[in-house]
Amino acid sequence: MAVSLLLAALAALALVGINEAGYRQSTRALADIGEAQKVRATLNLILQNMLDAETGQRGFLLTGEASYRKPYDTAVKQVDGHLATLRQLYAERPTERTQLAELSKHVLRKIAEMDMSVRLRQDGNDDAWKFVITTDVGREEMDAIRKSALDLVAISNKTLQESQVQVMKSLQLARIGTAIVALAAFFAFFLYLRQTHALRSIGERQQETLQRERNALEDEVRERTASLAELATHLQDVRETERGYLARELHDELGSLLTAAKLDVARLKSRLLDAPDATQRLQHLTELLNSGIALKRRIIEDLRPSSLSNLGLVASLEILGREFAERSGIQVQMALEPVIMDESRQLTIYRMVQESLTNIGKYAEATEATIVLKNYDNHVIVEVADNGKGFEPRRVHPSTHGLAGMRHRVEAARGRLTISSTPGRGTRLSAMLPTVKVL
Repeated sequence: MAVSLLLAALAALALVGINEAGYRQSTRALADIGEAQKVRATLNLILQNMLDAETGQRGFLLTGEASYRKPYDTAVKQVDGHLATLRQLYAERPTERTQLAELSKHVLRKIAEMDMSVRLRQDGNDDAWKFVITTDVGREEMDAIRKSALDLVAISNKTLQESQVQVMKSLQLARIGTAIVALAAFFAFFLYLRQTHALRSIGERQQETLQRERNALEDEVRERTASLAELATHLQDVRETERGYLARELHDELGSLLTAAKLDVARLKSRLLDAPDATQRLQHLTELLNSGIALKRRIIEDLRPSSLSNLGLVASLEILGREFAERSGIQVQMALEPVIMDESRQLTIYRMVQESLTNIGKYAEATEATIVLKNYDNHVIVEVADNGKGFEPRRVHPSTHGLAGMRHRVEAARGRLTISSTPGRGTRLSAMLPTVKVL
C-alpha cells in the first residue's frame, strides 16, 4: 500500500510538473501568437489608412470639395495611433524597432507629400500641386511603405510559426501527462472531478463574460444606429438646403440672363425686318432661348418645387401627377384632401410621391396610378399605387437607394412607410405621418 501510495504521489508530482511546464510554454506561445496577430492587424490598418488617405487626397485635388478631405483627415489621424501601437508591441524587440523606424519614416514622408499637395490645392496653386502629383515621390514612398510593412509581416509570421511549434510541443508534453494519469488510475477519478469542477467554473465565467460583451455590443449598435440616423437626416436637410440655394441661383442669375438675351434678340429682330435670313435666324435663336427658359424652370421645379411654397401641398401634388401623366402616358387618378402641416412634412410627402412616380415610370410597366392623401385628426395618410408588374418585397435588398431613401425620410418625420406588392398585381406605398400644425 505504501509503495502504491508512493508511486501515486510520484505520478502526481510528475503530472503536476509536466502540466506546469506545458502551461508556461503554452502561455508564452499563445501570448506571442496574440501579439503577432495584433501586429499583422495593425499593419493592415496602417496600409488601409494610407490607401484611404491617398484616395481622399486624390478626390479633393480633383474636385476641390471639402467633403473629399474627410477620409484623408481621418486616415492621417489614425495612422499615428497605429504607429504608437506598434512601438509598444516592439518595445523589447530591437530588430523590429529598426524596421518600424523605417516604416514610420516612409509613412511620414508620404503624409508630408500628400499634405503639401492638399495645402497647395487649398491655396489655389494648381500648377504646384499638379507638379507634385506628377512626380514619383508619392509612389516610391507608398512602395517603400508596402515593402516595410511586408517585412514586418514576414517577421510576425515567423514568430507565429515558432509559437505554433511551441504549442505543439506543449501538446506533446500534455500527452505524456495524460499517459502518466492513465498509469495512476486510482488518482484519475479525483483529477476528473477536479477538472470537471474547474471546467464548469470556466464555462460559467465565459458565459458571464459573453453576456456582458453581448450587452455592450447591443448598446453600441443602438448608439451607432441612432448616430447614423441623425447623420442621414442631417445630410438630407443639407441636400434640400443646397437644392433650394441652387434653385434660387438658377432663377435669379440664369433666369435674368436668358430673359435679357431674349429681349435683345427681340430688339434685333424688330430692326432687321428687311433681312429675311437674319430674321429667320433670330427667330430660331428666340426658340432656343424659350427652350432654355423652359428647361431652367423644369430644373428649378425638380430642385425645389415653388408650387409647394406658393400653392400648397394639394396643388403641388396635382401638378406633379398631371405632369407625370403627360410625360409617361400613364393615367393618374388623384383623391387629395386638404391638410395643414409644417413645411418639412409637406416636403417629405411631396418627395415620397415624386420618388414613387419616378419608380412607376421606370420599373412598374403600369397603365394606371393613383395618389391618395387623407387627413385625420392627428395624422395623415398618403398612398401611391399602380397596376404594374409588382415585385417581391422580401427579395428587395435593404440598401436599395430609392426605397431606403423614402423610408428614412418618412421615419425621420416620425412616420411609418409600408410597402405592399405582389408580382403581377401592382404595388402600393403607404405612409402615415403625424400632423404638426403650423402655429
